Amino acid sequence: MVRRVPELRATVAEARQAGGPVPVPLPWAPGEACTLPSEEQPLREAEFHALFATALRRVERPEPTLLQLTLDGDGEVVASTRDLTGREAWCCSFFDFRLIATAGGLRLDVRVPEARIAVLDGLARQAEAARSAAEPGSGVMA
Repeated sequence: MVRRVPELRATVAEARQAGGPVPVPLPWAPGEACTLPSEEQPLREAEFHALFATALRRVERPEPTLLQLTLDGDGEVVASTRDLTGREAWCCSFFDFRLIATAGGLRLDVRVPEARIAVLDGLARQAEAARSAAEPGSGVMA
């Protein structure tokens, strides 16, 4: 299940109150690359982290400007991904997100211009880290 911002805020608050580890996403969007208010950027990154931790199956990088993410293809993932990428494209218009239904699920193609390859590199790192942390036996909190 992909968690939304209110659920992520509650998860962080509960973890802090219990004295446990707080799930922290990896920062990948430099401030000058994003028009989202600074205080909202960690929550947006946390939404991507939750999507990757719960639905990501494969990461491929066929070109420096293209990241292909294979996701579970159930209806909730499709709707959540469409909503999240739509909001992200609104504030970071350099992203070109394409959702493609495949036999194995859903593929999210993320394309950026050459000037934004470093942002795509960071997103790819976050995707890999979240997927790895979610694997059984990893011992890492996703």
